[in-house]
Amino acid sequence: MGAVVGTLTLQTKQRRPSRDNADDDFEMTVVCHRPEGLDKLEAQTNFNKRELQVLYRGFKNECPSGAVNEDTFKQIYSQFFPHGDASTYAHYLFNAFDTGHTGSIKFEDFVTALSILLRGSVTEKLQWTFNLYDINRDGYINKEEMMDIVRAIYDMMGKFTYPVLKTDAPKQHVDAFFQKMDKNRDGVVTLDEFILSCQEDENIMRSLQLFENVI
Repeated sequence: MGAVVGTLTLQTKQRRPSRDNADDDFEMTVVCHRPEGLDKLEAQTNFNKRELQVLYRGFKNECPSGAVNEDTFKQIYSQFFPHGDASTYAHYLFNAFDTGHTGSIKFEDFVTALSILLRGSVTEKLQWTFNLYDINRDGYINKEEMMDIVRAIYDMMGKFTYPVLKTDAPKQHVDAFFQKMDKNRDGVVTLDEFILSCQEDENIMRSLQLFENVI
């Protein structure tokens, strides 16, 4: 989850002077999509108007059209992992953000997910993470899905990790995941099992709090 939040929030840097009229921040000369008004987004997320302004400037600078397709998303995300191949993990992450399955991420999609990851409750954060891992959206995480996610993470981190990863590291990671999470040993992890297991793990709970004050 740290990789998700840390890289995405770096896109919110302000590059232009602020304007007096908040609504002006939502005007674009060439747009394919116009986001919801500030008041509506403030009600739907855990961000105030000022924070939404900063987030929108960063989003607009990267995506002047008002929406991001998967190829552009991969290009942006890969900048933060120059020694690895982030394309597969970015694909899974893109699908998690694209909740409407439209093939693009709009500002509303971006800020809603970021609100959960940064300011959501523990349950909301874990539900979002579960949905990221549940690749086929059937309500369960199976070993094949988890192996795909773990391999994507290792590919993203590249060959320069320390200590050097063994070739069987992904399988060991997945086996440990299921040993901890699959409470009834039926070969899949449900949302309830995932949330319960994460709440029992102090390291996971600490990691969920790392980025609460990042904006």
